[in-house]
Amino acid sequence: MRKNRKKTVEYGKYGLIFIIPFFIAFLIFQFYPLVYTIFKSFLYDSKAGRHAATTTTFGLGNYINYVFGSAGNGELWQALIITIVLWLLNFIPQILLSLLLAAWFTDSHFKLKGTGAYKVIMYMPNIITAATIAVLFYNFFNINGMITKTLINAGIVSKDGLIDKGWWSLIIIAFIQFWMWYGNTMIVLIAGIMGINPSLYEAAMVDGATSRQQFFKITLPLLRPILQYTMVTSAIGGLQMFDIPQLFNKGIPLIQVGNSTIKSTTTVVMLIKQYASLGSTTENLGRASAYSVVLFLATLLVSLVFYKLTSEKNK
Repeated sequence: MRKNRKKTVEYGKYGLIFIIPFFIAFLIFQFYPLVYTIFKSFLYDSKAGRHAATTTTFGLGNYINYVFGSAGNGELWQALIITIVLWLLNFIPQILLSLLLAAWFTDSHFKLKGTGAYKVIMYMPNIITAATIAVLFYNFFNINGMITKTLINAGIVSKDGLIDKGWWSLIIIAFIQFWMWYGNTMIVLIAGIMGINPSLYEAAMVDGATSRQQFFKITLPLLRPILQYTMVTSAIGGLQMFDIPQLFNKGIPLIQVGNSTIKSTTTVVMLIKQYASLGSTTENLGRASAYSVVLFLATLLVSLVFYKLTSEKNK
C-alpha cells in the first residue's frame, strides 16, 4: 500500500528567488561603487624628487593633504558644516510640524472633516521634482521675482534682493527642503500613530487624560520606532543634499564665518561633484573619493547617534 503523503509547498525557496534581483542590483549599483570609492580614496599622485616622474601611490595621501591638510583649505569641513546647518534648519521645523499635524489628524476629540484632502494637499510638494521646485523658487526670489519685488516695494529688503545674500539663500533653500518633505514625514507619522492600539487611548480617556497627556504619555513613547526611522532617513537624505542647492544658486553666495569667507550653500556632495567632474585624473578622483568616504562616515555617525537616542533601551 502506498503511504499517503501530504504535499506541502515550501514557500521559503520562492521568497529567496524573489529577493535575488534586489541583491544583484545592490551588489552592482551600491556595494561595488562603495568599495571602489573607498579604494580610489587611497590612490594619490606622488613624486620621489623634483624631477622624478609622477607615480600613483596607495596610501593616506588624500586624507593627509586634502581632508586634514592645508592643501584642502578646509573646504570639506566648511561644506560639511553648511550641509549640517541646511539640514537642521529644515528638519527641526519639519519634524515638529509633522508631529503636530499627525496628532491633530488622528485625535478623536477633533473629528476633522476632509482630512484626506488635507493630507493630499500637504503631500503634493513631495511629488514635484526638485528641479521644478528649485526653478520655481529661483523665479520667485531673483532680482526680478514676484516675492523680491514685493519685499523691495514694502521696504523690507534692499534693491539688490535676497538671492545673492549668503544667509538668505541658505534660509530659502532650507525652507524649500522643509516645504517639500514635511508632508511625507506627516504621512509616515500618521501611519505610525494609527498602528497604536486604540484601547490604550480609550482607557486613557476613561481615566480623564487630556489630548496633551495622551500625546506625551502614549503616542510619543509608542511612536519611537517610527521617529527613529524618520530621523535616520532624514539624516541620510539631508547630508547628501545636492539638487536644490545646485539648481537654486550653485552655492555662489558668500558669508563671513570668523576670519574666512565661504560659499554659503555649497554642500559636501556639490564639492564631490566639482572634483569628480574635473577629469579622470588620480588627483581629482582620489580627492572626490576621500571626501565621499568622510561624508559616508559622518552620515553613519549621525545615524548611530539618532539610533541610540531613540533606542528602546533609553526609555
